[in-house]
Amino acid sequence: MATPSWQADVYTALKAAQIRQIGYVPDAGHAHLIEAAHADPDMHPVVLTTEEEGIALAAGAWLGGQRAAVLMQSSGVGNCINMLSLPQNCRMPFLTLVTMRGEWAEFNPWQVPMGSTTQAVLGAAGVHVRRAERPEEVAEMVAAAASLAFDSAVSVAVLFSQRLIGSKVFVK
Repeated sequence: MATPSWQADVYTALKAAQIRQIGYVPDAGHAHLIEAAHADPDMHPVVLTTEEEGIALAAGAWLGGQRAAVLMQSSGVGNCINMLSLPQNCRMPFLTLVTMRGEWAEFNPWQVPMGSTTQAVLGAAGVHVRRAERPEEVAEMVAAAASLAFDSAVSVAVLFSQRLIGSKVFVK
């Protein structure tokens, strides 16, 4: 299956924003970004055991003079609530790209609660939230989110709608 061009454009936008580290918990919705990061000698991909570690990774990268982005699924946002105070209190940038679950054609009922509250939860935690619904808007949105995060030292999340990334199918 060919990679949708918008996913390649997202990686290009991250590179243009000088992202050098990508923290992630494995996720099919971010598979292209993860594979691209592993194939790129200028990128340092880091597998996380849990999503909140990505916030600490991003803080450490910033303190070390590099930029990082964290890839997660909407269900992982709930794991990050306490840790989201770190970049806010320390006035550090934080950029995360979130693949949404619990929306379009979801088969797993356990994904629905966090999927339906992700945007509100992030907003309540002080994160600036942008939501991508169409392929043609994704790369520009990621580029603008990276500029906002790193130029203003704020937390920014870009949510990739489940309809955009495609619904997962349970295979027996």
